Amino acid sequence: MKLSRNQAREKIITILYQIYMYQDNNINYNVDNIINDNVNIKNEFVCDMVNGVLNKKDELFSMANKYLNNWDMTRLSKLDQAIITLSEYELLYTDTPDVVCINEAIELAKKYSDDDVVKMINAVLDKVYQNKDE
Repeated sequence: MKLSRNQAREKIITILYQIYMYQDNNINYNVDNIINDNVNIKNEFVCDMVNGVLNKKDELFSMANKYLNNWDMTRLSKLDQAIITLSEYELLYTDTPDVVCINEAIELAKKYSDDDVVKMINAVLDKVYQNKDE
């Protein structure tokens, strides 16, 4: 069964959530094994996005922190961190239309976070979008 892009994004945030938990708890992990445990079929989009986010994680966290008012990425839930970093990465490093990146992130946030976090994610991604050519 082929995943739609929004199903793939949901898998990606699940994978990133797991990895962020492992990283914070100093647990060894294998990215490919985590991807395979979550996605039954080889999916290039999922692999590319997960590996891209992980390769740029420090940069993505730093950028998000710049746009979070009186807040910090480390204070957000791992799932919210995953939504933000995935969306930032997709906005900055893929050819996915900007409006799709932001809308998909908002839909994921609505599904998994509360209204205040949805607004915060929207604000951060809007600032990333406005400043992406800098």
